[in-house]
Amino acid sequence: MKHPCSTFSNNLKLACSTQKSVSDLCRTIGLNRQQFNRYLNAGSLPSAHNLMRIATAFGLNPVDFDLPESAFRRKLGERRRPVTGAGPLADAFPGDLNALADYLGFYQTWHLSLSWPGRVVCSCSHLRSRDGQVLVTTLERIEDAESGILQRSRYVGMAAYRRRCVFLTELTSGQAPTFGQTILMPFEIHQRRYLRGITMGVSWRNNNLPYATRTIWHYLGNATDLRMLISRCGIYAPGSAAVPTAVTSFLTEVPPINAAVIQPRR
Repeated sequence: MKHPCSTFSNNLKLACSTQKSVSDLCRTIGLNRQQFNRYLNAGSLPSAHNLMRIATAFGLNPVDFDLPESAFRRKLGERRRPVTGAGPLADAFPGDLNALADYLGFYQTWHLSLSWPGRVVCSCSHLRSRDGQVLVTTLERIEDAESGILQRSRYVGMAAYRRRCVFLTELTSGQAPTFGQTILMPFEIHQRRYLRGITMGVSWRNNNLPYATRTIWHYLGNATDLRMLISRCGIYAPGSAAVPTAVTSFLTEVPPINAAVIQPRR
């Protein structure tokens, strides 16, 4: 039988893996980092008061940390939602939080544009975990000197993992916000660089027409050069040297996008 400290420590490490960093978590909870390290290393168990603070930070009950690892993993993925999130979609986000953990980080993203026909729009996105949810932020930076257009767009939203797909629902900022929705297929077994899928929205330059187009996301990990990431944003010709071959190939493939096209290779 495992020592209680060992069980708690293993479960705490698993829970901490869903957070940006242990230091940020300690600041949020209000616990000393050295003391928290003793919990992580099975050196001691927290008091009832500190255990409650830790459990609350993860949206769990204190007794959940006594569960076997497999049961705790499931509980962590099904953590309670705040009462304020009640509604028909309250249980939809994030779905399987543990599965979504593999996709947290920064991405360079591309899609074909209805506003700029025949051009590829390059954006950047960030998926991060907070309070038991996975948030997504997307930035677009487009300069069209020929048309005299300088576009700065910011999308914020939430991510969910259901039926082996990543679902993103985002809302633009500004005076006339609109929704954008994206569905991405998981990383293929033999590579962990690109997520392929479809994105849907409303064109702001083309009479507010709804559109759906292919999108491809290049995973850059949890640490990247943010200035470089943003500087690459813009509109490009599909054959531009700035657009990776894998991106051009997927976006310009002739057959219409469907599940058969974007499902992972086996």
